[in-house]
Amino acid sequence: MPGPEQPGKRQRPHETWGCAVHPGVIGKAVLDRIKAFFNDQLNAGEEAAGNHGKDELQLAAVALLVEAAQMDDDFGAAERSKIIELVQRRFDVSESESRELLDAASEKVDQSIQIFGFTRVIDDAFSEAERIELMEMLWEVAYADGELHDYEANLMRRLAGLLHVTDRDSGEARKRALERLGQDQGS
Repeated sequence: MPGPEQPGKRQRPHETWGCAVHPGVIGKAVLDRIKAFFNDQLNAGEEAAGNHGKDELQLAAVALLVEAAQMDDDFGAAERSKIIELVQRRFDVSESESRELLDAASEKVDQSIQIFGFTRVIDDAFSEAERIELMEMLWEVAYADGELHDYEANLMRRLAGLLHVTDRDSGEARKRALERLGQDQGS
């Protein structure tokens, strides 16, 4: 393998960025620029975190409801109706607006590879009481078809954790959802 001293060989970046006295060591100025770049990125993310619009929050919440409905691979009419009902009640919008939100959220979920983005928006902007209320809505969607599938139960545990809702609060939200649906607590 040719060595770095051979003419015409392109040097690797770390060989040219470094200190003249200690080749291969990145200089302080370069490190400072890298740190400043990442600090700027982090600060921009923190500033944006609190600036979510009403539409973005509603879309994120409905996307989580859609995610819960799709978990058992059967996003049926009962679950769609339940989401529309919940969205109308929670966000005080018309049925057509609820359907539009549901369609937009379904599209977002189909394009997304993870739920973290949705939960982050909600966790940043919703109060503890609002996050618990959202968990209750999620439980209603999960039980809308009359049963809780293993994948749905797993998703609910993950969402509770990501939304910083305690197991106790999630359990209470589940009980309220089941009571509202008229289902047995043992389902």
